[in-house]
Amino acid sequence: MKKLTTNEITAALKNLSGWTLKDDMIEKTFTFGDFKEAFATMTHIAFECEKRNHHPNWENVYNNLTIKLSTHDADGLTQKDIDLAKSIDEIVG
Repeated sequence: MKKLTTNEITAALKNLSGWTLKDDMIEKTFTFGDFKEAFATMTHIAFECEKRNHHPNWENVYNNLTIKLSTHDADGLTQKDIDLAKSIDEIVG
């Protein structure tokens, strides 16, 4: 998969609400009502990631979920990351 250029990343981020570029990854933090809601959403996201064979770096602390996306094989961001971020946003709603 082709690594995105800086211009391509900037353009893609304009279409992703709340995602930011940090350390060659795009990241977003979601806040839920409680731990159960956060964990249930993580489970839903995990099935989508497995289907795509593309897995995030993530951290869950109580009702907060931080997701970081990068394509390790490309050593940076690819269209796979942008597409997964869109799917995650749809899952979270």
